[in-house]
Amino acid sequence: MATSLLRKNVHPLMAAGPSLLSSLRLSLLRSISSSPVRFSAPLSESASEVESDSSPSSSTNLSPRPGVKILDFYKEEFEIGSRAISFETGKIARFANGAVVISMDDTHVLSTVACAKSGEGARDFLPLTVDYQEKQFAQGVIPTTYMRREGAPKERELLCGRLIDRPIRPLFPPGFYHEVQVTANVLSSDGKHDPDVMAANATSAALMLSDIPWNGPIGVIRVGRIDGKFVFNPTMDELSLSDLNLVYACTKDKTLMIDVQAREITERDLQAGLRLAHPEAVKYIEPQIRLAEQAGKRKREYRLSLISDKSFEKIKSLSESPIEEVFTDPTYGKFERGEALEKIAQTVKAELEEEGDEDGLKYVSKAIDTVRKQVIRRRIIEKGLRVDGRQLDEVRPLYCESGTYPILHGSSLFSRGDTQVLCTVTLGAPGDAQRLDHIVGPPTKRFMLHYSFPPFSINEVAKRGGLNRREVGHGTLAEKALLAVLPPEDDFPYTLRINSEVMASDGSTSMATVCGGSMALMDAGIPVREHVAGVSVGLVSEVDPATGEITDYRILTDILGLEDHSGDMDFKIAGTRKGITAIQLDIKPAGIPLDIICESLEPARTGREHILDRMEQEISTARAMNDGSAPRLATLKFSNDSLRKLIINRKKIEREAGARVSVSDGTVTLVAKTQATMEKALEKIDFLIGRQIEVGKVYKGVVSSIKEYGAFVEFNGGQQGLLHISELSHNPVSKVSDVVSVGQQLSLMCIGQDLRGNLKLSLKAMLPTPKKNLLDSPVHVASQPPQETTISEDVISNSTPPVIIRPAEECDSIANKLLTVKRKSRKASVDVASQHPQETTTSEEIGNLTPPFVVRAAEECDSLANKLLAANKKSPKTSKSSLRTSLRKGNKKDTSKGTVGIAEELAQIMNPADEAPKDEVSLGQMKIGDVMTAKVHQIRAHGLVLELSDGERGMYKFQEDGRKHFEVGEEVDVVLSTFSSKGIPIFKPVD
Repeated sequence: MATSLLRKNVHPLMAAGPSLLSSLRLSLLRSISSSPVRFSAPLSESASEVESDSSPSSSTNLSPRPGVKILDFYKEEFEIGSRAISFETGKIARFANGAVVISMDDTHVLSTVACAKSGEGARDFLPLTVDYQEKQFAQGVIPTTYMRREGAPKERELLCGRLIDRPIRPLFPPGFYHEVQVTANVLSSDGKHDPDVMAANATSAALMLSDIPWNGPIGVIRVGRIDGKFVFNPTMDELSLSDLNLVYACTKDKTLMIDVQAREITERDLQAGLRLAHPEAVKYIEPQIRLAEQAGKRKREYRLSLISDKSFEKIKSLSESPIEEVFTDPTYGKFERGEALEKIAQTVKAELEEEGDEDGLKYVSKAIDTVRKQVIRRRIIEKGLRVDGRQLDEVRPLYCESGTYPILHGSSLFSRGDTQVLCTVTLGAPGDAQRLDHIVGPPTKRFMLHYSFPPFSINEVAKRGGLNRREVGHGTLAEKALLAVLPPEDDFPYTLRINSEVMASDGSTSMATVCGGSMALMDAGIPVREHVAGVSVGLVSEVDPATGEITDYRILTDILGLEDHSGDMDFKIAGTRKGITAIQLDIKPAGIPLDIICESLEPARTGREHILDRMEQEISTARAMNDGSAPRLATLKFSNDSLRKLIINRKKIEREAGARVSVSDGTVTLVAKTQATMEKALEKIDFLIGRQIEVGKVYKGVVSSIKEYGAFVEFNGGQQGLLHISELSHNPVSKVSDVVSVGQQLSLMCIGQDLRGNLKLSLKAMLPTPKKNLLDSPVHVASQPPQETTISEDVISNSTPPVIIRPAEECDSIANKLLTVKRKSRKASVDVASQHPQETTTSEEIGNLTPPFVVRAAEECDSLANKLLAANKKSPKTSKSSLRTSLRKGNKKDTSKGTVGIAEELAQIMNPADEAPKDEVSLGQMKIGDVMTAKVHQIRAHGLVLELSDGERGMYKFQEDGRKHFEVGEEVDVVLSTFSSKGIPIFKPVD
């Protein structure tokens, strides 16, 4: 229940006697717990004294004391949905013409109104100013500006001021041209509720309390929809989950203002939301009426600037016929029509000057403008004829162009009739997002649409100032419309800015911005789901003067600027084929029935789809971002130490690479104009900062030192890796310095780590793989030192065997030795010529030949050595390594009986027609992927030494999960995975 206390006659009661005053005070003290009255003591008195004065025990002796002021205030409490709301007046801003504090939870907003005592006689408009302020003290924060105080109004403050202005302006009486100022201040904010709707309701209540003539009150409510259910006055957290943000303002029976941001809501669902919002918004009206009855002022008689009926009829008779002739001719353009109407006004003014009609001269401009409106409205209502000759539901001719300026990230040109807008898109890093200093809402905004209305667009001369309330409002409307189709921030982390430049204006430039902005987004390669278009719908109606009810009306699609000026509403509706994304409704009369508003949605949908068809003919899908001049963006993650190093070197990277580096929340974002610039910046970061090492990735490095077995390379922000001699080339390398040098920059691939954690790099992996026919490609001959069969722990870590290439002379030497053995033993014959058709059967001829290089792999040579060793088992002093050395260097050996057996075996291998016995498993016959059973010969720290079936040895490397329990002599099933650089087979367990 609303509570109130009215104390206007204190002094007469005091004069009536102490008994009456004491009884009144006693009743007052008894109602303190439920009364809204609060007492305020001066600073010189202590709190204990104030409490003692207000205690029930001392109530009988209470008397007026100097320095104690009793504030009388009034409060109305009510509920809407689940929110408790209250209006309060009388405590704060008592000198204002009207002042009300509205409260919802811990959010409190003060709205005050003031009015000038006299209006200027020559003024023909209402100079209403609405200032909405959000100062940082409301959320307990000191401003971060240099002066540590708030500066010029922010965009949000201008938008909230427009939200208050639009519903209250139509309710001022005609001819009331006194200056009115509304000031709304957020006193405290809990961050849960948006104060804008609260400020609009508080302004309505303040106007009701003031003596300003105003045909209120109004109710304003916000409606959301979460999971298909409508929510009234949602919190900011609830609003983030909602697919609808509807602000609805109305009187008891008519609509005044609608503002919508939605995610493609259908017309049917929107109508349902509007019809639910109206009765809830009306609940704000009755508390304002009760508050005005208790504390309101009597409405003052203000002077209204109205022309007399006699003067108006005279002006009408002089101007109506020529004005109608101008509007009858559809060939007139905007400016030609304006010039013709101006000549008519000058003619009427000259005749009034001749007659000396001072009253008519004073209001001639306003009167002629009224006649123009009457002519236009009558032609539309009675004949259905519009100014430019179109049908009521006809859209003006369209022109669409995308990619207007290819050097830009995205651009488009959109024209509808004489209205033309150029839209451009600029992409930036996440760090380029706008930082918001609002008391509610997100701290940043990654999508911005800036609308600009230069004076040349209407052929006028004017100065360009700071933020314009109209430009901010139109740009925000288009921004809301396009926001619904943008990709999520996780999928598309760019910051986007659309700049809309109005090139020519003749109605609905904000909706043209929506259309042009949608095409520019697709031209920039931004993966928007589909196009968004907008159209403005107008209304022309006839009203019964006695009742004020609408008797007849016409709905106009795609209104001109003149139709907007002469009509009753400007209903801007934007959306996709699926539904509505943004709405802004502004009206001129004191309300329009909601049924007419809902009826206007259907012609708006038809006009929107017509525009979408034309836009899709120009561009229907987003272009590839790599095309054109779209910037490249890369996002990197680093540790805290690396981030600190990056921040120190950021300017150097930007200067040398030409890319922008943005650091935010531990994430580093690079933005470059070209792919080459991006790669250069990544190389700089890799070299100075480094990234997490990944096997298989390519890194840039500089050779820091050279050893006999390889080179050490510095890369990835100071890390070092080993470039082994075997990883320098696909061909054998005799000296490391023949391939690389200190200070040389290389592109290397990380191929892994050894057991000690050292990084292994490969230059060979970056080189093209040589052809299979090695005789057609150049061969680098390298002499390898003798290899011993002694197994060390280094063998386990080296798993990439080099390819050993021997020259033809070495192979011819081997053939000569075999031929000599054949002649002396007469037990075997080796057909060496079968491998080389050019060779003969004599050693002299073989020695004189210079055949091309014969290239054999190390496995083939190892197979030869194995067979030689197996055949020479009777000679224990002959080892495998010595035989392999003799094969490589061509040293002369003892031609014993056992050696003749070796020749036979070697001849059999060299002859492709003869194959080794299939039941014999030898080192030369093993291939990667062979599965076999081996015995554990020895257990090492990092692996096992295995004994194979033919007496050979191999290695088994422990896996990452640690060493398992093995025993010497135990049989294990293994698979051959690779060979070490020394030819030792490396096994792994069978899966």
